[in-house]
Amino acid sequence: MKSVGIIGANGYTGSELVRLLVFHPEVELKCLFSRSNSGTKISEIYPDLSGICDMELTNVFQNVDILFLCLPHKESQNWLLQNEVNKESLIIDLGNDFRLESQFGKRNFIYGLPELNKENIKSAKSIANPGCFATAIQLALLPLASANLLQDVYTTGITGSTGAGQKLQSATHFTWRNDNISAYKTLTHQHVEEILMNVNAVNSGKVQFNFVPWRGDFARGIFTSSTIKCDKTLEELKLLFKNFYKDSLFVHISEKPIDMKQVVNTNKCLIEIEKQGDFIVVHSAIDNLLKGASGQALQNMNIAMNWEETLGLKLKPIAF
Repeated sequence: MKSVGIIGANGYTGSELVRLLVFHPEVELKCLFSRSNSGTKISEIYPDLSGICDMELTNVFQNVDILFLCLPHKESQNWLLQNEVNKESLIIDLGNDFRLESQFGKRNFIYGLPELNKENIKSAKSIANPGCFATAIQLALLPLASANLLQDVYTTGITGSTGAGQKLQSATHFTWRNDNISAYKTLTHQHVEEILMNVNAVNSGKVQFNFVPWRGDFARGIFTSSTIKCDKTLEELKLLFKNFYKDSLFVHISEKPIDMKQVVNTNKCLIEIEKQGDFIVVHSAIDNLLKGASGQALQNMNIAMNWEETLGLKLKPIAF
């Protein structure tokens, strides 16, 4: 059994990791770190964990075999500077500190999108987990990039309130969010650089990527739609996608219209392709807290530890 620690265990992604890891047959939770809730049982903050995990949160770090960093963006670096982590420990960061700048001290963080980077993840000791929108959008675009079919891309995507984190904000109040949607960070979302870093590395020409994200009136899930000019037939495109993901255990190409409830509470990404005239639209759907965060982190752990990739992630969607 490998020992596991979660830094920032009291947040949404941290608590989702707890929910997944307590049932994982190869690991044992040893340290749930939280400065703000030290001394409180995790099940007192998240009653859904009652009887499943009643560990106390602590502000005293103890070294473990596998360490997940579930901290607000730009705080992982500070935490690592203040705490000495065993050099042999596997670190998986769920923030955005190391996605673009991979070198940190003696550690080199591998970008943790398994469908793109599995071979490098297998030998990694440091992994930068992708962002939620970045995951959904890259999985929709990478097969096209591999065939050099991308030039101008126009993407819209809608996400649930859990994507904004646990800290209450004006745009996450129930009275504001309910029966309401709004665009935010139009063309300036922090995941744009991350998406372009990988798509441009695969595509032969530079991609012009235009992204408008939306806040949805639901708790969890992401649904994106990317519009691209393309002269390939729909049948050719479906074959391209199926071949690209033939060895991917969590990405599925749907022949029918997809919806978000098909992926919520799973580590799956569903993709649907439509074509009208000279334009295609690629839809993708994920759970922002699982395939977009904690589930993908667990998937990366399994790959890096040479365990079955689906271990702890055989989950049924909440369909109703």
